[in-house]
Amino acid sequence: MRPRQEENAIDAVDQQLIDLLRANGRASYAELARRVGLSSPAVHERVGKLETAGVITGYRAVVDPAAVGLGVTALVSVIESDSVDDTGVEAGLATLPEVEDCWRVAGSEGYVLKVRVTDIPALEATISALNRIRGVARTRTTVVLSTKWEGRHGGEG
Repeated sequence: MRPRQEENAIDAVDQQLIDLLRANGRASYAELARRVGLSSPAVHERVGKLETAGVITGYRAVVDPAAVGLGVTALVSVIESDSVDDTGVEAGLATLPEVEDCWRVAGSEGYVLKVRVTDIPALEATISALNRIRGVARTRTTVVLSTKWEGRHGGEG
């Protein structure tokens, strides 16, 4: 007797749908249905269940940062103070719109951030703001010279 599969388990068709939507979040249900061999209503139901279960967390437009005036990208490592409350640091990081992505990491840094700004003076201002967050001991910044690919599995590269 086979063990009962969890109700929210992702099967091969769900995985196919996820892969297709990661490559093109604007794909129609008809297109998805054609690609996975189901009806549009069946695909609509499956995608809805994936959204409800929190597997698919949203859809977004991916834009060229330079085209919207964000010509400088930097990766900023945040080194926390020894006696720090993570939630306070995270709340402080979340207030900065220049922080596009935030990862909690293992190692000497507590967080690695992807920051996008208009220019180097804006980067300097952002780094100053980061260093003023309570619980941040210091930062280490790497400026991105060029992007070879980004969002590789999100359909951009």
